[in-house]
Amino acid sequence: MRSPQEIKRVIETRLRTYLSRDRTGIRRELLRLFVRIKSITIAELVAELQKQFAVTFHAIASMVGIIASRIGILRVTKNADHASSYELKEKYVDMVVRIVGVS
Repeated sequence: MRSPQEIKRVIETRLRTYLSRDRTGIRRELLRLFVRIKSITIAELVAELQKQFAVTFHAIASMVGIIASRIGILRVTKNADHASSYELKEKYVDMVVRIVGVS
């Protein structure tokens, strides 16, 4: 079984690899939004990101899915109207802030 420090190292490596393929800056901005806005839906993310980038709902949903499932730093909750809300897990906030910075 992996230690918590080893798990954090693996997650940090996955996150850095994921961000290394970010040619436009959308992935970094998406993570910055998770740091700034504690709990957010995909529709709200799309609305925020469309102010700076030409993005689609499907593209953002795919990015959030990868970050939640493969990297494992997001928590998913369902609210009263069955919409999924995403938030950055508290134990990974410092790591994300260090890697992407928050402006």
